[in-house]
Amino acid sequence: MATDTATSLQAVSYTLGWLYFLAWSASFYPQIILNWRRKSVQGLSQDFVYLNTLGFLSYAVYNAALYFDPVVREQYRRRHHGEDSLVQLNDVVFGLHALVFIFITLAQTFIYKGDANAKRPLLAYTLVPLMLTGVVVIGGLTAAGVLEVLDLCYYFSYVKLVCTFSKYCPQLYLNFKRKSTVGWSIWNILLDITGGILSIVQELLDAHISGHWAGITGNVAKFALGFITIGFDTAFIVQHYVLYRDRTDYYHMDDGHPSSGHRQVKGTIIETTKAH
Repeated sequence: MATDTATSLQAVSYTLGWLYFLAWSASFYPQIILNWRRKSVQGLSQDFVYLNTLGFLSYAVYNAALYFDPVVREQYRRRHHGEDSLVQLNDVVFGLHALVFIFITLAQTFIYKGDANAKRPLLAYTLVPLMLTGVVVIGGLTAAGVLEVLDLCYYFSYVKLVCTFSKYCPQLYLNFKRKSTVGWSIWNILLDITGGILSIVQELLDAHISGHWAGITGNVAKFALGFITIGFDTAFIVQHYVLYRDRTDYYHMDDGHPSSGHRQVKGTIIETTKAH
């Protein structure tokens, strides 16, 4: 009976894993589509995009190493009482999938029109070089035998955590400053918070099945990411549905020719349909 229960719980965990993968993976599409439809990235924080790129690059490396690299897996078992990492295939696939679409979003920031008055992404310009310097230092210590490869992997997970926490703050401030969430897809947030909840539930369930908490303490990145995601996404939902409910899309076009679905008033393009 106990075996049947464990098997059923493992099936539930497997399902939760792929559901969170689908939710988080799908969360990248709405912003890309919105940028493409508007032919603009106004309303999207450059800090968010740059930090998101580094964060998911680090996350992809971390998951791939813990899942595929036999040396890293052995080092993990040695530190966690012989237990294997709880990183699963869906974690690896999600990280790689996310990275592809984040690079697409990054490319859009160079292709499409942004806010002409936007300040330089100083937070990203500060944090990205610092964290890359850390990669070089930790990598050098690993190559010298002072640290293990697992330590370098953990550093990548911490980079992801820092990027995740840091990237949301400029976007929240930008929405506050503009008193609008136009240009920032709410579907990105709704799918993101769904994935965060499912990720936490799966992590707790896996710990229950295994009978120990080493899987969580050894994979702090995934567990903490879920809580960070839920907290910030809740703030974005409040901004979108409570504080800044005006969905009118105002942005300037240099050529003076408004696209279909817009009317022009004194050089400003006003979208006549509501943004979502």
